[in-house]
Amino acid sequence: MSKVIVGQERTIESIIIALLADGNILLEGVPGLGKTLLVKTFAKSVNLEYKRIQFTPDLMPSDIIGTDLIRENTETGKRYFEFVKGPLFSNIILADEINRTPPKTQAALLEAMQEKTVSYGGKIFELDKPYIILATQNPIEQSGTYDLPEAQKDRFLLKVNMDYPTEESELKILSNDYEGELNKIDSVINASDVLNCQKAVKQIHINPELTSLVNTLVRNTRPNNSKLEFVNNWIQFGAGPRAGLALVICAKAKAFLNGRLAVIKQDIIDLIEPVLQHRIVLSFEAESDNISKKEVLEKLIASLK
Repeated sequence: MSKVIVGQERTIESIIIALLADGNILLEGVPGLGKTLLVKTFAKSVNLEYKRIQFTPDLMPSDIIGTDLIRENTETGKRYFEFVKGPLFSNIILADEINRTPPKTQAALLEAMQEKTVSYGGKIFELDKPYIILATQNPIEQSGTYDLPEAQKDRFLLKVNMDYPTEESELKILSNDYEGELNKIDSVINASDVLNCQKAVKQIHINPELTSLVNTLVRNTRPNNSKLEFVNNWIQFGAGPRAGLALVICAKAKAFLNGRLAVIKQDIIDLIEPVLQHRIVLSFEAESDNISKKEVLEKLIASLK
C-alpha cells in the first residue's frame, strides 16, 4: 500500500488493524487527501471482492441492500419474485462520503456492520467473510450532509482523522504518478489468510492487569462515574462497553501486526484516540471553551501514566 499512498503510515496501519480485528473503519479528512485512493489500494492488495458505494442524498436502502425483481419461468410462463443482491454483498465495501446520505439509508448499514447479515423480505442473508466497511467523510463541508447517528458511529471499530501530508511527502506526491502505480499492485493475501489471521488475533494474550486498565479507562469517560474532574466537566456522554471490547481486540491486532504474542500497555495507549474519539460526546462547557476531543483524550492518556 505504501507504494501508492505516501505519508499516511498511521492510517494504513489502522486499516490493517481493523481488518485483523474484523471491524469497520471511518476515515475522516478534507477533500484531496487520497481517502478513496487509499481504500482502492487496500482492496487491490487483498484478494477479496470489492465494491464502492457513492453515497448521495437520493440514495435509497434498496440501492445498497438489493431488491426483489419480477422474473418469468421460461418453461411454465409463471412469474415470481427474485431477490437481487445489492453492492453491500461483497467483502470490502467503500462507503464513500457516507454522511451525504439521509438517516434512512444510513440505518440500512447497521445490521451489516454489526451482525454481518442483511434482513430482507422476512429472510436473513449471511454476508461473505471476511467483511469490512471502510467509510469516508468530509469534516468541513456541512451543506447537503447528515451527521451520523451515535449508534452508527459506535459500530465503527476505529475512526481515523487523516491529516495533510508533510512537505517532504507532498513533494513526493507531486513528483510521481501514484494513480499509475495502483495498476501495478498485486494481491498479497487472500480470504483464507485473512480469516486465519483473525483467528490468531483472538488468541493473542492480554494480561488481566491490562484488561482492568481498559475497563477503568472506558468507565472514566462517563461523567458522574469518573474519578477525573475534567471528564465530569467536559464530557456529556461517555463510551459504552463496546468501546472496551474494541480497545482490547484492536490492541491484540496491533500486537499481532508487530509480531508479538501478548499485548503491551503501549498498544492500548496508541489506540485510545481512534477507538474512543467517536464514542464520546463533549459537553456544552467543553465546546464553549473550545476544548477538542483530542485534548480530552490526551488528558485521559496522561492519567494512565
